[in-house]
Amino acid sequence: MSDQNKKLNKGELIDIKSLIGDADGGDYSLDDIMAEFGHSPPPASTGKVVPFPGTQPLPKLNPEDLEEPGGPEGPEDSEDPEDLDDPEDLNDPEELEEPEEPPERQPAPVIPFPQEESVLSAFIKDLGKKADDYADHMFAEDEAIDKEEVRRLERLIPGTDQEEEPPPDPRWRRPKPREAPPPDTPPQQLAKRYGRGLKWMRLRVLLLFLLAALSLAQTLIPLAGASWIPPMDKMENQCWLSAGLLGLGILLAFDVLFTGIVRAFRLRFGMDTMAALACGFTLADGMDLATSGGPVRLPYSLVCLTGLFFLLHGAYHKRCALRLSCRTAAAAASPYRVTLEPGMWNDRDTYCKWSGSPEGFGSQIQSDDGAQRIFRRICPLLFLGDIAFAVMVSADYPERRLWAMSALFAATTAFGGSLVYGRPFHKAARRLTPSGAALAGWPGVACSRGGSQVLITDGDLFPPGYVELNGFKVMGDFPAERVVAYTATLIRDSGSGLEKLFHDQLRTMGGLMRNANSLVCHEGGGLSANIRGDQVLVGSAAFMKLMKVKLPQGLNVKSAVFCAIDGRLAGIFALSYTLPDTVFPALESLMLERVGPVLATRDFNLIPAMLQQRFKLAADKMAFPTIQRRRELSDPDREHEGLLAALLCREGLLPFAESITAAKRLRWAVRLGAALCCCGSLLGMLLAAYLTSVGAYTSLSPLNLLFYLLTWLAPVWFLSGWVHRF
Repeated sequence: MSDQNKKLNKGELIDIKSLIGDADGGDYSLDDIMAEFGHSPPPASTGKVVPFPGTQPLPKLNPEDLEEPGGPEGPEDSEDPEDLDDPEDLNDPEELEEPEEPPERQPAPVIPFPQEESVLSAFIKDLGKKADDYADHMFAEDEAIDKEEVRRLERLIPGTDQEEEPPPDPRWRRPKPREAPPPDTPPQQLAKRYGRGLKWMRLRVLLLFLLAALSLAQTLIPLAGASWIPPMDKMENQCWLSAGLLGLGILLAFDVLFTGIVRAFRLRFGMDTMAALACGFTLADGMDLATSGGPVRLPYSLVCLTGLFFLLHGAYHKRCALRLSCRTAAAAASPYRVTLEPGMWNDRDTYCKWSGSPEGFGSQIQSDDGAQRIFRRICPLLFLGDIAFAVMVSADYPERRLWAMSALFAATTAFGGSLVYGRPFHKAARRLTPSGAALAGWPGVACSRGGSQVLITDGDLFPPGYVELNGFKVMGDFPAERVVAYTATLIRDSGSGLEKLFHDQLRTMGGLMRNANSLVCHEGGGLSANIRGDQVLVGSAAFMKLMKVKLPQGLNVKSAVFCAIDGRLAGIFALSYTLPDTVFPALESLMLERVGPVLATRDFNLIPAMLQQRFKLAADKMAFPTIQRRRELSDPDREHEGLLAALLCREGLLPFAESITAAKRLRWAVRLGAALCCCGSLLGMLLAAYLTSVGAYTSLSPLNLLFYLLTWLAPVWFLSGWVHRF
């Protein structure tokens, strides 16, 4: 302790001497200066020393502590601390030591200005910091988790799917203008209307086929080297014969042609409008050839009669399809409605089936089909193009006016204009009618473009009669009626598909339903509620284990419903699930059309693991929402704002899936077929315009034009026969 005090005292003395040594006092002492200003010298006695603010007071030193073990020989060791306060001693140059030069002060370090970080480096630094924080807390959280409890919960609680938040759509889409819908006529009346005159229409189709065959024979006889008997060997008579056959064909298809003319006055051109104009100009050209004796050729009666045959044939198919669909829709007073709900699951349009009325079906079934909606945009352009090219040809060659008009309109009238929708719609209706399904016209078919999900409920997988109660056993001293009543009450309040099964069992026992309070649907596959002060649990075996209810040893029941009252097992109900054979092809057809099933089941036994293990269904391709979301999706009181796609008159998944599949395939076939017809008509118009301008009568003969139009008809015909093959 003495050494430390000695060092401190010695250091202070050196500082004082250095300060005094730097000041030049001259020949004056401190006493002389103070006496000159009238001050007496300070007393020799020391008083109380007040330390300078901010400095620590020196420790009080004893004279013995200043002595060194070597003796008082040194000048510093023999000094008394009191003598240091005397100024004379301080001014004595002999006793003052040479002041030590203070060390040079080092310049303060220059701190460079921080450079601005780039976005990438800042992001990497922030990411690394988050990773470090996560690593610091990862092991602490892992130690706090009970791994055995987590594994138990994972084994007993089925996994669910969560909905993804959709990204905002930056595109603004203008809503399409809606046309005034036709009147909503009941399906029964529409079925009667479409059934009238159907047989006569079929007979007219056959007669048109015969007329087209006669016109073909008239064209082929001269090419085969044969000659007509007089007076038919004259060209004028041949032209009159050709015009007469076309006139009969126009009379047989007058109703269809009249509809096309009415469309033209409403500015809704279609292929029937183009067919009416082609027949009119061809008839005028034939009569002109018969009277004026122009070039040796036949009018395009063969092409027009063949076009009328396909036009009336397509109208017949469409009328049969409408009649079948309306009859199926009228078969049930309260059919199931299939609607496409926008953004119902995961922000995707979802098909939903719910019980309702046939309202809106009659209006949609009478609206224009998809082919007509495409043709009424393209046909006005074809009409203007035909007129323009005909005017250009007749400007240089006035004698070719009727021939150019007849050739141009005959070449632009596609044979598949009526078949592109009527034939596939008829085949789809014939496929759906035995299943009890009916498509709600083209509006219901067109909306299938956005449908990518379908809700599947308990009744879709297991309709009534496919789940049976094999028996039940009451445990303990609980009354059987009480156990069955409690179980049936909770199942009824949850809306499960087992409601009818347990209700029938309760009625056979003469029991009554109870009033349950605080019903809770658990994710683990069970229900809980309070009934008359009793805490009731109803669920699967996994749910009972989750709620720590003791089950009998050696229990081997694949599908059962368990009931526990106040924490004790009260009853076991053994169930038998039988999956209909139609479920497998129904799910397969949906997945082939890229429609993902969403399990909105309320039966706690129907989970993906059970469906995959017992029935080998592709449960991994099905979405399984949480219990609360499943209850929202399958709520029978939910408001439905989607467009009507179909009506179903039978239970099960098969009619539901077939109606969705047929709508998607029909929409695709109609759009592609209409596009092919438009392409064929446009190309035919250009070819006819060129050939008529150069006067190529032989190249633009009726037979060559017939082959050209039949070539474009072939893919449309094959597409119409593909729709119902699923």
